[in-house]
Amino acid sequence: MKFEAVTIKDIAKALGLSTSTVSRALRDSYEISPETKRLVIEYAQKINYQPNPIALSLKERKSRSIGIIVCEIANSFFSQVINGIESIANTRGYNIIIAQSKESAERELADLQFLASRSVDGLIISVTTETTDYSFLKDLYQRGLPIVFFDRIVNEIATHKVISDNVKGSYDATKHLIDQGYKNIALVTSSEGLFITKERMAGYQAALKDHGFVVNADYIKHCNHSGMIQAEIEDAVNQLWGLRKKPDAIFAASDKLTTGVLRLLKARKVKVPQQVGLIGYSNADYTELIDPPLTIVKQPAFEIGQIAIELLLQMIESKRPVTDFETRVLNTELIIRASTRSK
Repeated sequence: MKFEAVTIKDIAKALGLSTSTVSRALRDSYEISPETKRLVIEYAQKINYQPNPIALSLKERKSRSIGIIVCEIANSFFSQVINGIESIANTRGYNIIIAQSKESAERELADLQFLASRSVDGLIISVTTETTDYSFLKDLYQRGLPIVFFDRIVNEIATHKVISDNVKGSYDATKHLIDQGYKNIALVTSSEGLFITKERMAGYQAALKDHGFVVNADYIKHCNHSGMIQAEIEDAVNQLWGLRKKPDAIFAASDKLTTGVLRLLKARKVKVPQQVGLIGYSNADYTELIDPPLTIVKQPAFEIGQIAIELLLQMIESKRPVTDFETRVLNTELIIRASTRSK
């Protein structure tokens, strides 16, 4: 049986009133008597009537909905960002529609087209590792769709952006490995074109140079889908282990890369931290429960989500076009555990 929502027409028919009278009563119009309003409202509550959001959006020219595109909801960082977005959006009367790109530029474009067709009031997005063509995003933005970027941002579009301090986070992680006595520190990171890859590489390289190390390109490996494809991580680890001088520590610069590298090291019977130290970016709670507990750089994901939605709602609800934009940069936290040995 096909579900059919209760409509104003159903209420009007049941109460013997016109649809216009019911509509005005539900809107608390002065034209309708208190008795009729009470009758209509009580009956609407009894049958659990809910206004049609599509009809309301056509009338108000607002859908009261926000589109969100992330690579993967299961990723702890992105799930926490979404929770932060929801915590503000719900209290302000907005619903959210979440789409997953799965690190595919093609799927991201399909997600954008879908959300645009649903007339979302605004968009919060972290782009894929594959995305190099931003023309559709630019077109949506130029046509008036408010957009806020977070984490994987697009500098070519002038709008609000929310990120963590990737350079300092990676600098602190690399410095910690140096302080622990590691000499040959490898970096396993994402696609070279990503904003976060460039910043995290910059922090890694700066820490090495500041402490008298030479940056060795052989120790830098890129996984173009940020760990979504396990074979890429396996290839990176195989290349590192094929070097004459193997790394004695690995810095994995994203969530899936961190756990993926650990899984492959265990498969090779490489002991962490006895044979190789491991530090990574992660927001997952289980990193302190696995063996060994992982040293991580943690991002303020929930706060990133809250700031992103606040900035987006400012754009949506502003009476005038917003022309002054900012990039919010939030601090990361280095959490030291057993995967990087102590002196």
